[in-house]
Amino acid sequence: MIVFGGRGILLDVEGTTSSISFVYDVLFAFARKHVGEFLWQQRLDPTVQTAAAALAVEAGAADAAIVDPDGATRLALAAIDLMNRDVKSTPLKALQGMIWRNGFESGELVSHVFDDVPETLAQWADSGLDVRIYSSGSIDAQKLFFGHTAAGNLTPHLRGHYDTTTGPKREPASYRAIAADMGMEPREILFISDIGEELDAARQAGMATALAIRPGNRDPGGRLEHESLESFAEIVI
Repeated sequence: MIVFGGRGILLDVEGTTSSISFVYDVLFAFARKHVGEFLWQQRLDPTVQTAAAALAVEAGAADAAIVDPDGATRLALAAIDLMNRDVKSTPLKALQGMIWRNGFESGELVSHVFDDVPETLAQWADSGLDVRIYSSGSIDAQKLFFGHTAAGNLTPHLRGHYDTTTGPKREPASYRAIAADMGMEPREILFISDIGEELDAARQAGMATALAIRPGNRDPGGRLEHESLESFAEIVI
């Protein structure tokens, strides 16, 4: 049990609200399958072109352009390589979000969330807590994810979203920036994640922290000790 008397809760997604296996085995698999055709079909879309150009620079293929068939193929292979290596690339995450949109809106993709998540999010929101998401996935992807879960649309319970455009998840400065954006002192916010180094960074920024212990999670790593929980219902507000 974790007793929390603050005003805000900041949540990771993968391994915290949803299973790691869903992200890797379903979402990443969907993006890998469709990235090639998506890049080619959307090659004239300025937003896609911008993300693809930034991805090309990160992948060391700055000369590759999606308007060229060979360039689009090179970029698709580069994106798949980054996904396979779980590289937290901002342009990759943007492209993934665009690809997932098609899957969520068609009904082919439905997000998994742990059983305790829908009810607890509703309770927290109803109690006046400011609940937000901080994930390496793009903000657009986060909104799609929580808008299309097996338990329905959970976005009404969330007041905000942050991604790596705010800063790296393992840097204290990112959490200070989020606290400032939320209009709170860091100590008023509880950050929940399955990654020890993320929790370490949040703690160094002054936030309260909790380690999510979910089925399929890996060794969290990190240097500091954090209280753990297996369900959001264990948090007493």
